[in-house]
Amino acid sequence: MDWTLEVVVVPVSDLDRAITFYREQAGFHLDHRTSNARMDFAQLTPTGSGCSILVGDAASSQGMAPGSLRGLQLVVSDAQSARQELLDRGVDAGEITVFDERDGGTFFSFPDPDGNTWTVQEMKVRADNPLIPPDARISYARDPS
Repeated sequence: MDWTLEVVVVPVSDLDRAITFYREQAGFHLDHRTSNARMDFAQLTPTGSGCSILVGDAASSQGMAPGSLRGLQLVVSDAQSARQELLDRGVDAGEITVFDERDGGTFFSFPDPDGNTWTVQEMKVRADNPLIPPDARISYARDPS
């Protein structure tokens, strides 16, 4: 039996601000936003990822304070290009650090508006061998507004 990690709760203080940050600055896709009398939350997914994040009321119900999540990790095939893309979108991306010259040893980080932190790891092998092949990915042509 496969056990897949598909959603991580990210605690935020302002849902609209979080959606704007993750869509417009971090480049995630908005899968859906659900609002009713009991809850208001959104699910967003990075391009090429099999795991999404959940922001909104669901995070506070988990007993997590906004900004308390540390070291969520994203993987890219080119750290320099990924960092520049984030900088161009106004994200406060840290400097690139090479801990090991082998593939997988290059990192940088960035915070979201609440202070939750993300680590970005470069794995050049992902350029030719993505974790989820492009033809197996969900289409985001109808990204909800």
